[in-house]
Amino acid sequence: MMRLFINAFAASAGGGLTYLRNVIPHLSERDDVQTTVLLSGRSQNMLPQTKNISFMQPDDSAATAARFWFEQRAVREYVRRSQAEVLLSAGNFAIFNSPVPQILLSRNSLYTSRHFTSDLRDRGDYRLWIETQLKATLAKRSIEVAECTVAPSEAFAEELRQWTGRNIRAIHHGFDRSAFVADTSPLPACIQERLASKANAFRLLFVSHYNYYRNFETLFRAIPLIKRGLGSREVVLFLTCKLVSGANPGSYRTDFAASLVRELGISRNVIELDAIPYGQLHHVYRAADLYVSPAYAESFAHPLVEAMSSGLPVVASDLSVHKEVCGSAARYFEQFSPEQLAERVVEIAGSPELAAKLSKAGVERSTKFSWKKHVECIVELAKNLRSTLTSFSEVLKTFP
Repeated sequence: MMRLFINAFAASAGGGLTYLRNVIPHLSERDDVQTTVLLSGRSQNMLPQTKNISFMQPDDSAATAARFWFEQRAVREYVRRSQAEVLLSAGNFAIFNSPVPQILLSRNSLYTSRHFTSDLRDRGDYRLWIETQLKATLAKRSIEVAECTVAPSEAFAEELRQWTGRNIRAIHHGFDRSAFVADTSPLPACIQERLASKANAFRLLFVSHYNYYRNFETLFRAIPLIKRGLGSREVVLFLTCKLVSGANPGSYRTDFAASLVRELGISRNVIELDAIPYGQLHHVYRAADLYVSPAYAESFAHPLVEAMSSGLPVVASDLSVHKEVCGSAARYFEQFSPEQLAERVVEIAGSPELAAKLSKAGVERSTKFSWKKHVECIVELAKNLRSTLTSFSEVLKTFP
């Protein structure tokens, strides 16, 4: 049996928790792997307790304030204590001088995005710009020290190859529809009321916390154009966030986006549902007519797969990652063009045949992604690293 250690100390929200929530059950089903997961106590409460999985929590309660330095100081000791043979670092940053071979999961596209860098400067958010540059330096160095780096899509793997000159392995993130719809508990009554109140409108959905790189502003600028294209039919955009400072993860400022909604006169067309528990998101997808993603930086985009699985036609920005994930099951637009975005939405809204075609293609496309297959690839990679190290050790023993 192979002993695997997952450093997921930074997984407290968003993609990190989604990854663990989906990977852990499949690791648990394997009798050839014993997995130890290091993460915060808060995160552990959100994850299933399963066989073949043990959890470790950091002793230092103040570690969150300096995660990278905590990891460099303490994670090596946790790895040794667990007697792990391979380390899987799940949060973009490697452990330097790891005591065992290390697989690095790199999934933050902001470190390679020139659009994000430019956006931060344009917004005058120099503190976040400096923070991002520092993290990018550490992320790049992490790729250099890890034995193997894995990206969640081929498009992002190619970005990392061009950025670092290193060989990057692409292993798609997965999707399990049965797990996604397993929670049958209803949405809170207030959310149900907001969704039901717009049942006769053409309903767009965008699932994301507010941040800059998801390009909310281009989507907002498209709404008046969509309204004009649909004529008398009402259009609404459901958001799974609040455009209020402090209501979203990170330090992203919502003031410009909120003021833009008011300036465009679309306050009645933008419905802020607030964050929806992951297990209940499938209810929200089913209440919409079309999914839209205007993001200008992405490494995989789970909501696109969730939307396709839910039968929603998709309109997405023309990122290589989006095209890789959706293929012919979506319509694309130039990422900073509200005019093209509006044209794609109006085209689908006006053609039930096209909407049905995209819906069918999306459902089929979503079945191409599997968390079980992802875990199989990661375990195979870990075993190969272990075997390589063992073979090298045996060779060294032959020398006097």
